[in-house]
Amino acid sequence: MKANRVLYPILYSIIGGLIVFFSSQLIVSNPQSVVYSSNDSTPYHLTSFTTSAGEQTDFTYAAEISVHGVVHVKTKSVRSQPNYSFGNPLFDYFFGPQYKQESQPVMGSGSGVIISKDGYILTNNHVIDRAENIEVVLNDKRTFDAKVIGTDPSTDLAIIKIDEDNLPFILFGNSDNVKLGEWVLAVGNPFNLNSTVTAGIVSAKARNINIYNSNYAIEAFIQTDAAVNPGNSGGALVNLSGELIGINTAIASQTGSFAGYSFAIPSAIAQKVALDIIEYGEVQRAILGVTISELTAERAKEKNIKELKGVLIEEIAKESAAEEVGLKKGDIILEINGVAVNSPNQLQEQISKYRPKDKIQIAINRSDKRKQYEVTLRNMRGDFEIVRPNEIAEVLGAELKEVDSNMLRNLGIKNGIQVTKLKDGKLKEGGIKEGFIITRINRKNVTNVKELNQILQSESGGVLIEGIYPSGVVAYYAIGL
Repeated sequence: MKANRVLYPILYSIIGGLIVFFSSQLIVSNPQSVVYSSNDSTPYHLTSFTTSAGEQTDFTYAAEISVHGVVHVKTKSVRSQPNYSFGNPLFDYFFGPQYKQESQPVMGSGSGVIISKDGYILTNNHVIDRAENIEVVLNDKRTFDAKVIGTDPSTDLAIIKIDEDNLPFILFGNSDNVKLGEWVLAVGNPFNLNSTVTAGIVSAKARNINIYNSNYAIEAFIQTDAAVNPGNSGGALVNLSGELIGINTAIASQTGSFAGYSFAIPSAIAQKVALDIIEYGEVQRAILGVTISELTAERAKEKNIKELKGVLIEEIAKESAAEEVGLKKGDIILEINGVAVNSPNQLQEQISKYRPKDKIQIAINRSDKRKQYEVTLRNMRGDFEIVRPNEIAEVLGAELKEVDSNMLRNLGIKNGIQVTKLKDGKLKEGGIKEGFIITRINRKNVTNVKELNQILQSESGGVLIEGIYPSGVVAYYAIGL
C-alpha cells in the first residue's frame, strides 16, 4: 500500500508531462497566428486576409502600383447667377428690378487615371464638364494644366491630357474576367484627401442604376462595397494585380456620401471609349439595330419559351445590321462572341466594345432552336464609315457660332448657338432660317457646337429643336436624322 502511494503520483506526473509535451508540439506544427516582437519586446500582430482557397491576400502590391497612376483633377468654371436688382434701392423703386447675369467662379474636384506615359488621362465627363480651367496634381505633388481631348456623355467618360512624358500609368485589365466576390481597390481623392485607397469586393456586375439620360446611354456598372465618396469620381478601380478594371463613377446614397455601394464603369467600355477619343476625336459607336427587353418569367410563359436565358428582341430597325442578317422580332439573343448576355445591360456592354464594320458572332434562340449569325455592325447613320468630329453638325448643313453674352441678356436666355449660314441639309429642310438660335434639342440645353455634336450623336430618329430668333420669336422644329 505504501509503495502504491508513492508510485501513483509519479505515474500521473509522467502522463501529465507527456500530454503537455505532445500538445505543445501540435500547436507549433499548426500555427494560427504569428507574433513578431521588436527589440523593446512589444508584440506586433500581423493581420491579413485569406481567400476561400486559403491563399493569403495582400493589398500592398496593387496599392503601390496604382496610387502613382491616379491623379487629382481640380476644375474651375464660371457659372452665371441671376441678379434682379440695379443695386440701388431708389432705381429699383422707380424702374423695377432688372434681370442681369453675374458670373461666379465654381471650383470642382475629382480624380483621373493616367493611361499612357505621354500624359493621356481618363476621367469622368461630369468631373470636367464645362470647366474653363483644369489642373492635374500628380501623386508626387507636381501640377500641370490639362486640356480636354474629347468627351462621351453617353458613358460619362472623358480624356484629358497634360504635356509631360515618362509618367507612371496603369495598365488596363479585362473587366469581363472579374468575378463576384473578387477583391478590388478604389483609388482616388475623396474630400480632397489625396491618394486614398479603399478595399472591397465585387458585389454585382452589369448593374443599371438609371443615372444617364440618353438613347445611347450605356449602364453596366461594376458594383462594389469599396468606400467611394465625392472626389473619387474618375478614379481607378483595380484588381489585386494592379490592373485597371473600372472607373469609379457613382455611389448609391441618400446623403451624398458613401452608404455601402459604389459603381464603376467597366474597363472593357472605358478602354474602347478612350482609344476612340484619342484616335478619332469621337467615340465610334456600333449599332446592332434592335429594341430589346428583359426576358421575364411572364414573357417566357407568354411566348412559350422554356429557358429563362438571353434578351428578348422587341423590334428590328429598318436597314439595320440585325435586319440584314435576318434577325426577327421575338428572337432571343443568347451570346455575343461567346459571352452570355442575360439582361439588356449585358448586351449593351458587349456591343459597346466594338466599332462600326466589326463582325461579331450572335447566338440566338428562335422557337427553342439555337441559331448562329455573323453580323457586321453599323454606325448610327446606318453605314460603316468612321464618324469624325463636327461631322454630325455638318450633316445639318449650317455654320454655327456661340451666342455672346449681350445677345443672351437681351433675349433673356441663358444659352444657345446661332445659325449664321445655311446650306443644303437637315436644318434647311426643316424650315429653320438664318439667325435662328438653337437653345435646346430634345429638352437638353445646348451651349456650344461640341455639345450639339454630343447630343445629336446620342439621339436617333427625329429630334425636337427649340430656339428663338433675334426678333424674339420663339420657334420649334422637328427634324429627322
